[in-house]
Amino acid sequence: MLNQTKFKLDQELVSYASRLDQDYRLKNISPLLSAKIKDYILRPGKRIRPTLFIMGYLAYSRKPASGLFRSALSIELLHDFMLIHDDIIDKSDLRRGKPAMHKIFNDHFAKMRNIKFNGQDLAIVVGDILYALAMDAFLEIQEKPERKEKALRKFVHAALYTGCGEFIEMVCGAKTIEKISQADIYKIYDLKTAYYTFAYPLSIGATLAGANEDQIKKIFDYGVYLGRAFQIQDDILGMFADEKKIGKSILSDLQEAKKTLLIWRASRTADLANRKKIKQVLLKEKVALSDLVKMREIIKNSGSLDYARKQIKTLNNQAVKICTTLTIPPEYKKFLFDLSRKVLS
Repeated sequence: MLNQTKFKLDQELVSYASRLDQDYRLKNISPLLSAKIKDYILRPGKRIRPTLFIMGYLAYSRKPASGLFRSALSIELLHDFMLIHDDIIDKSDLRRGKPAMHKIFNDHFAKMRNIKFNGQDLAIVVGDILYALAMDAFLEIQEKPERKEKALRKFVHAALYTGCGEFIEMVCGAKTIEKISQADIYKIYDLKTAYYTFAYPLSIGATLAGANEDQIKKIFDYGVYLGRAFQIQDDILGMFADEKKIGKSILSDLQEAKKTLLIWRASRTADLANRKKIKQVLLKEKVALSDLVKMREIIKNSGSLDYARKQIKTLNNQAVKICTTLTIPPEYKKFLFDLSRKVLS
């Protein structure tokens, strides 16, 4: 079911990209803008957010409405908008194994002199354009107006709270690790990841399909627990995986001094010398590969990695427990059970 839905979404995305010039005259406005947007949105991806949008809808409606897949692309375009802005904030030049949007424009204008803008400036504007395209795509589904209005509010909330998550993560970056609590970290995980990656796509789909409020809340809560677990797993990959697997620099998270659960736990369980080392690395202006190697060692030896894995298991179990209470057909319940395993594998 997951692979079939992703295949259809990829087809819909190709169709959508091919109509951008016709529907919005992007190529007439700027061939450069048109080409770079198309290239960016067609990059390979998991398409997990639009897939959950569709699954949330079909679980309660049983059959697809006209425009469902085009509407589901809205959450993917929202994701692209956020990635572009994230890469500027994080100063990351790679995204999905290719140059980030701001890097593309910096390279494009590198030989021009006396220009009063840079690639970051243009990428911010492209991100804003993608947000507008996302809003427009959302409206494509042919559903009851009252359902669309309720679902659109949730869509806007997804964007709003993700921005809030980005904001407080940056503010927390200015604090020392001792002043950060586990509750702070989970708040960031919820706002920046769980809500717009899992909880809102599922609940938006369910809302469009006319699910009752109790079911919408349950499927949202399922998404929150799964999203927290997913983010911890992502933090583990960011710390221990190679660049090819994560599609960005392996030093990225450390360079940004992200206060992840892994680092937070290690800062409380490591010995004094290693706690000092954690603080030193987080304060460094430019981290090196040797810093990453040392942090990996500290996280493992302090028991932080084992703690994070136990948290993933606990959160996943909570998500599965909620899933058993959903009044949806067996095949969609199985999809959510399988998703819990697949996403965290």
